[in-house]
Amino acid sequence: MTATATRPAPQAPPRRAGGGSRQDREMWALLLPALVPVLIFSVGPLLYGIAMAFTDAESGRNHVTRFAGLDNFARLLGDEAFWQSMRVGMIWAVSVTALQFLASLGLALLLHQRLRLRGLARVLAMVPWAMPPVVIGLMWRLVYHPDAGLVNSTLGTDINWLADFTWALPAVIVMGVWSGMPQTTVVLLAGLQNVPAELHEAGAMDGAGTWRRFWNITLPQLRPVIVAITSLDFVWNVNQFSLVYVLTQGGPGGRTRLPMLFAYEEAFEYGFFGYAAALGVAIVVVVLALLGAYLWRQLREAA
Repeated sequence: MTATATRPAPQAPPRRAGGGSRQDREMWALLLPALVPVLIFSVGPLLYGIAMAFTDAESGRNHVTRFAGLDNFARLLGDEAFWQSMRVGMIWAVSVTALQFLASLGLALLLHQRLRLRGLARVLAMVPWAMPPVVIGLMWRLVYHPDAGLVNSTLGTDINWLADFTWALPAVIVMGVWSGMPQTTVVLLAGLQNVPAELHEAGAMDGAGTWRRFWNITLPQLRPVIVAITSLDFVWNVNQFSLVYVLTQGGPGGRTRLPMLFAYEEAFEYGFFGYAAALGVAIVVVVLALLGAYLWRQLREAA
């Protein structure tokens, strides 16, 4: 009977007491070139904007900026135009996010099927994502044109969609849903492809129909993806500016003036930079509060 010699396992080299390992230092050396621009162009302006919100900064060479405390925020509380823009912004953000999700889910389910020319259909679904916001706004202005627009020609109406007090906001919401569908569709389609096929096969063997398998298998499996993409969509929609500015400039009569449009007007048309910065801080607080409540509810239901 022969004995086999076992080689001792190699031991990891001892770490230096004065700092991290060589791999940690190399990691930070690789990350720093990417972190520096983020700190300069993202964190820096954010902190500067928060600081400006507590000043009376205005345009003009002879104006001396002074600390104003909470004066700008007190002014916001009594500003009817601000509350109107917040109401319009919440209607816009919630409507676009919800309709965008429903339309994108339907499109993702369709593109997930084994269809002919499925690859081409997936490419065409990404077209709005590749278009600049200014081009999208100009295109939809032609679509809503009161005389030669596609909508009036199709419906046989003569409505001036972008100048009508009743239809302006719904028309802008439709444009927002169309322009934001591609990224939501891609994320949901990726989630559908990660749903195990064995679950659907087991459900079919148990006698579950298509709708029951979708409700009890597909949606629960997509829950983390749905929470993530709807949260991001809501933040993006609240911060939307370029699409609506090109399409309506906030009109008619402020019916489509989103909070970002209101902040833009206060800063660059009237020169109230401190007040506009306070408005931006207020929007961030409101969005974080609503988003936190939504995520807390989703996590509670999942638990």
